[in-house]
Amino acid sequence: MKKYNVAVVGATGMVGRTFLKVLEEKNLPVENYYLFSSARSAGSKIKFMGKEYVVEELTENSFDRGIDIALFSAGGSTSEKFAPIAASKGCIVIDNSSAWRMDPKVPLVVPEVNPQDIEWNNGIIANPNCSTIQAMVALAPLHRKYGIKRVVYSTYQAVSGAGLAGYQDLENGLKGEAPKKFPYPIAGNCLPHIDVFCDNGYTKEEMKMVNETRKILGDDEIRITATTVRVPVFNSHSESINVELKKPFELDEVFELLRNSEGIVVQDDVKNNIYPMAITATGTDATYVGRIRRDESVDNGLNLWVVADNIRKGAATNAVQIAEKIMNKN
Repeated sequence: MKKYNVAVVGATGMVGRTFLKVLEEKNLPVENYYLFSSARSAGSKIKFMGKEYVVEELTENSFDRGIDIALFSAGGSTSEKFAPIAASKGCIVIDNSSAWRMDPKVPLVVPEVNPQDIEWNNGIIANPNCSTIQAMVALAPLHRKYGIKRVVYSTYQAVSGAGLAGYQDLENGLKGEAPKKFPYPIAGNCLPHIDVFCDNGYTKEEMKMVNETRKILGDDEIRITATTVRVPVFNSHSESINVELKKPFELDEVFELLRNSEGIVVQDDVKNNIYPMAITATGTDATYVGRIRRDESVDNGLNLWVVADNIRKGAATNAVQIAEKIMNKN
């Protein structure tokens, strides 16, 4: 079996460190790892795979050494500059920023949903937004079987989705300190404001969910609306998803379909208070689905409660799974 050279770009950040954790767990056929960061973090040491690595500064020459796959989580501007450089040297970039997601020449991939799209990459593959990834794992089986007419997303997103600064805002806010990352305190509060506001009154996060859902499912006809909310939870995003399907369904069929779908764990036993929660999803790679019930206000309506670890499945694990698919193909 071929052995790969793999780079992690943004290795010292929250997602970058989770890349390393997931890579250690996966034990992929890798010959060499290279860890890169900005000049500010270069020179720091990270223990990984039983060795101590010195983090290198990312430069235009970083990929001149036969790197096969690079996992990027270093922000959009870094990806815009360095992903094409890496791709030009024969490297496949799996990028966690929003820079390439809606580029028609770049596949946007959730491995449980559209792994076939990996095939037509031109050296860059985009990792979707964290809140979109878990929604896709839950919705794709329904779309394949019944067709989706309309989706209403309401999200309850953890502060870790805003990086270390967001995490610290909640930690410090619980001690009564003023926020530095968010415009208002997040402790004891909910902020219906993730990313910047667009001219239509929606936030960029909300529009990401709309546009990315259509691209991943390959259906521009689905009607979608979203409200995304930052909540005082450290990790794991929760989502209330209301779906209007094109075909009638039996509820027990939906349960069976979701139970047998890749990447999903159904937790739905309301008599015993069993349903997905952020506190139990954290540290795992599954997408948890529960509170599965008819929306009795509309024909063929369904409600789902979907929870996943936004740093693992919503970012690092999804990217590593894409890398794994590439390796298994060769």
